[in-house]
Amino acid sequence: MTFEYYVGAGCITNTIWNDIFGYPLDYGISDIDIVYFDEYDLSSDSEKELKQKLKSKLLDYHFDFDVKNQARVHLWYESKFGFPIKPYSSLEAAIDSWPTTATAVGIRVEKDGLFKIYAPYNLDDLFSMVVRPNKLLVTKEIFENKANKWKKRWSKLQIIPWVTKHN
Repeated sequence: MTFEYYVGAGCITNTIWNDIFGYPLDYGISDIDIVYFDEYDLSSDSEKELKQKLKSKLLDYHFDFDVKNQARVHLWYESKFGFPIKPYSSLEAAIDSWPTTATAVGIRVEKDGLFKIYAPYNLDDLFSMVVRPNKLLVTKEIFENKANKWKKRWSKLQIIPWVTKHN
C-alpha cells in the first residue's frame, strides 16, 4: 500500500534555524518526524512496523524516527495532552494544527523526484526565526513550553507571546 507522507515539524525547522545561526545542521534535533495518513489502519503496530522498516534501510542514520499516522492521533491525544481532539480529515489538516506557524511544515519527495512543501502558514516565520502560536489546537502552556525550550537553543528567535482576546 502506498500513501502520502511528510517529513516535518522540528527536524525541518531546526535544520533551517541551525543553518541561519551557523550551527551544525543536526544541532537540537532529537528525531525525524515522519507523518502519514491511513484511515483504514489505525493500529499502533503499523506505525512500529514502518519505523522498523526505516531503521533497517537506514542503518547508519544517527537519528531516531518518530513515525505517526495522523489518522489515529485522536486516539491518544487526550492521554498525552489532557484534552480530546476530533479525528483529522487528512494529513494536511493535521499539519494545519501543529503548535507554531514556523513548525507547521512538511516536505516530501514526489514520484517525479521533485520536492513538495506543505506550509499552510507560509515559510516567512520559519526563515525569519519567528515563533508564533498556532491556536488552532495547541494550548498556551504547550506553546510556551516549546517556545522557551527553543529560545534556550536558538537565542535570537523572536517569540510572539500568546495573547488572549477579551470581549
